[in-house]
Amino acid sequence: MKAVDINCDMGESFGIYTIGNDQKVIHSITSANIACGFHAGDPATMAETVRLCIDHHVKIGAHPGLPDLNGFGRRNMQVTPDEAYQLILYQTGALSAFVQAYGTRLSHVKPHGALYNEAARNQSIADAIAKAVADFDPDLTLFALSGSKLAQAGEQAGLTVAHEVFADRTYRDDGTLTPRREPNALITEEKQAIDQVIQMVKFQSVTSNTGKTIPIHADTVCIHGDNVQAPDFAHRLNERFQKEGIPLIR
Repeated sequence: MKAVDINCDMGESFGIYTIGNDQKVIHSITSANIACGFHAGDPATMAETVRLCIDHHVKIGAHPGLPDLNGFGRRNMQVTPDEAYQLILYQTGALSAFVQAYGTRLSHVKPHGALYNEAARNQSIADAIAKAVADFDPDLTLFALSGSKLAQAGEQAGLTVAHEVFADRTYRDDGTLTPRREPNALITEEKQAIDQVIQMVKFQSVTSNTGKTIPIHADTVCIHGDNVQAPDFAHRLNERFQKEGIPLIR
């Protein structure tokens, strides 16, 4: 059975505001995507989250987003390819400083929110992001929506690409995620979400929101850490993986 990674967006607290369940979910994941201060996070949170990952032997990735604290990086913002390149390079560099200071290494880069979604469908933005990652460190892995333009751009840039799937999101017939603003975009029932993950990992397919079975490539599964149920869900997903004989990438 193919091994799979479980990743979670983390380090999204800011100042006096606490977001997510980092301390609890860290036990059940293998990769963490740490906010770099633009959509969420701050220097203190970045440092704390890097240390948390080191203590629990979790791979550390940069999670750069749009400069949109109020919208948590999930609002659409028009950026040029040059701006996308600079956003990725700047934020990845910021997190890498903490990683280097604590004697470990950066594993991957995963764009956040609206920037991630734009890169999934916009070739010029995808190419710019892939180039930024490759220019920073060609040994980094690029996390990208499975089968997306960003995944293709990463592979063309010579990067290792982890095709990402989502436990709590529904899919459209073209393999893209149902936009959050649309009904039934989120899967709120735990069993349904876990069953979807098992289908994606074991059978490399997903059932779209119209009932169509579509092919999908699942290297890493995303769990959203800002969901209050994330720790319990991650634990039960691990249990199901063990039952199904699905190994985790450590």
